Amino acid sequence: MDRACILEFLRQLAANNHKAWMDEHRADYQQARGEFTALIRQLLHELQEIEPATRGLNPADVMYRLHKNDRSQRDPETYKRHLSAGLKPGGRHSPWAGYFVVLEPGGESYVGAGRWEPEPQQLARIRQEIHYNAPAFHALREAPDFVRHFPAGLDRSDALKTAPKGYDRLDPDIEWLRLKRFFVWRPFSDAEVLQPDFMKQVLAAWRAAKPFVDFLNEAVK
Repeated sequence: MDRACILEFLRQLAANNHKAWMDEHRADYQQARGEFTALIRQLLHELQEIEPATRGLNPADVMYRLHKNDRSQRDPETYKRHLSAGLKPGGRHSPWAGYFVVLEPGGESYVGAGRWEPEPQQLARIRQEIHYNAPAFHALREAPDFVRHFPAGLDRSDALKTAPKGYDRLDPDIEWLRLKRFFVWRPFSDAEVLQPDFMKQVLAAWRAAKPFVDFLNEAVK
């Protein structure tokens, strides 16, 4: 798999992010997407041994479009600057927690796991599970392998400023109950993406994150 081809195409796209350029470089895009598809196919094959609920999925089920779906009037760019996939039961748009990989040059590539922004009902159930089963939540959050692969811990960039409805602001777990995202990720430099063991590193991170993903999916069942 030629991951250098993917990064180089995305570098060029970042500098020429408009339809006219893409039309002229459609063959380059198809080559880069083909390489990314091959990577995702292999990752899916390996992940299905870790996460049986993803069996039966194919790359088309989990790969996100390059074309932006949510452009605002102030956004001049037609395309995303990355290629990405969400490998989770039911495919990329399913409501389940799962596993993610993003390739973007400039050190913006990452591997992630969890649920980015749960729907309100799901979010309420996850908070309830943390409240009722805090020891299990903290045990998986603090597991050595989990911390080694995701040293930054859970994403806290968009937490509530106060306690969510129904919870005491002095609750000992209020720091975690205020979260609106239950997601972990770790970045990869461009050099790391090009290393022969890149796929092995991605799978090791997902393996470490599986208990966390299971906790979230059990909570929202």
